[in-house]
Amino acid sequence: MRGNLFLGIMKSTRQTGRWVLADMLELFPFLGERAGVLGGVLSGGEQQMLTICRTLMGAPDLTMIDEPTEGLAPKMVELVGGLLERIAGRGLSILLVEQKLTIALRISTRLYVMGQGRIVFEGRPEDLTANAGIRKESL
Repeated sequence: MRGNLFLGIMKSTRQTGRWVLADMLELFPFLGERAGVLGGVLSGGEQQMLTICRTLMGAPDLTMIDEPTEGLAPKMVELVGGLLERIAGRGLSILLVEQKLTIALRISTRLYVMGQGRIVFEGRPEDLTANAGIRKESL
């Protein structure tokens, strides 16, 4: 698994990134505990977190994440949601496609909400929260 994290660094054109191995181990102590385990034997949630962490090691300015909580157990959903919050809190831009609106609302500064195959809302999270009609009709 440690090798997976270092792939992110090797793919980066930058010498140093904003995220280092110590950051990953702080965010996810399990990475240190399971450093010798092959990535393919991790649970789905652990693999998702490893993928996000590997991306961070490449020091991106923007990361695109597609449905990171799909198929995960509720506890893993919370862990991944917490990771996304911490990433956003450190200033990394995230383009997130996510079905769990609560996670998107916690980390977003701008939302595009799709319902029935079309964009039904565009704006700030607080505007969506205040607009019960959109949430009830389209989500």
